[in-house]
Amino acid sequence: MIKPFKLNIPDKTLQEIYIKVKNYPWHEMPDDGGWNYGSNLDYMKEITSYWIKYFDWRKHEAEINKFSNFTTTVEGMEMHFIHEKGSGSNPTPLLLMHGWPGSVLEFLHIIEKLAHPEKFGGNIEDAFDVIVPSLPGFGFSGRPSKPIGPRKIAEILNELMTKNLEYKNYMAQGGDWGATIANWIGYDHSKSCKAIHINCLTMRHPDGTQSKEEQEWQDRFDKDQIMQDGYRTQQATKPQTLSYGMMDSPVGIAAWIIEKMYSWSDLKDGDIESAYSKDTLLANIMVYIVTKTFNTASWIYYGRREEGGRFFPNDFKKIEIPTAAAIFPAEMSEWPPKSYVDRIFNITQWTVMPRGGHFAALEEPDLLINDLIKFSRTVR
Repeated sequence: MIKPFKLNIPDKTLQEIYIKVKNYPWHEMPDDGGWNYGSNLDYMKEITSYWIKYFDWRKHEAEINKFSNFTTTVEGMEMHFIHEKGSGSNPTPLLLMHGWPGSVLEFLHIIEKLAHPEKFGGNIEDAFDVIVPSLPGFGFSGRPSKPIGPRKIAEILNELMTKNLEYKNYMAQGGDWGATIANWIGYDHSKSCKAIHINCLTMRHPDGTQSKEEQEWQDRFDKDQIMQDGYRTQQATKPQTLSYGMMDSPVGIAAWIIEKMYSWSDLKDGDIESAYSKDTLLANIMVYIVTKTFNTASWIYYGRREEGGRFFPNDFKKIEIPTAAAIFPAEMSEWPPKSYVDRIFNITQWTVMPRGGHFAALEEPDLLINDLIKFSRTVR
């Protein structure tokens, strides 16, 4: 059964959040005026002041509610999704998947352009049926009974598309965990998913690197992760311990997420607001806070570790469905050489973008949309 869903966070919940933000006990710490130690103290004070004085959650709630939102049960779990039917007689079903620390808010401003391109100067034949779920344990979806990883989530989302929504086949797109889930959809569910489009590569081939160029990339990646890996290790091993503090601290959640938005984005002169407004940052952060899902959203890291981590199985067989790779220059980690990627996927479109980072739909929406449309024309 598919039921309409309308978001309406109680006033009491919002008031409790604002009281905690207002009363946050700002501590003094060594601060070099930069972001070397994590989220910058001056900026956190600035954005929390804005949060209390100017931020309007109801405006963002209305932006979500202007789309057709639904819930349905998949494997005993309530799943939330936005479903925008495309224009024309034969729109392509497109599953858009966010990651961490993202949410469905990443896609709100590209849904109409994908579903109704003719309204924006495009071709009606390029229209998509756009399906944007909140991942299990994230946002407005229910939570699994225990941590699950991206391979299991791929199974759940494939069931959402093929059984609950009754699509015979579909395309899948994602960055971050959305890309990882798309990989597993392509690997395990190629009878239903006819193509995947990814703007991040998180999985690894079990045979490892096979050239000097590939090994040099692997060495750079390993060195880069020394300063990147703290959050990931914590969430993959002891997410519960972290969550005791975070679930009681909106400012703590904001700092944890803002650090990633800063580190993984294509910024001008180190200014986070060259990529995102305060409203955009806070709206996404608030999804985690108002739904009390910081804890269960972190479970996907624990679940992936249990599933085997970054690597495909030792008996891995190449993913043969058409795959598009969109390489944004400020991605959180450098893409491998194409030779490495070609051993994992049937790459039919390889686009090196002129700008943009990890949160492609937020940072460079038109580049992402155009790349998706170009790819879909080759696989319709």
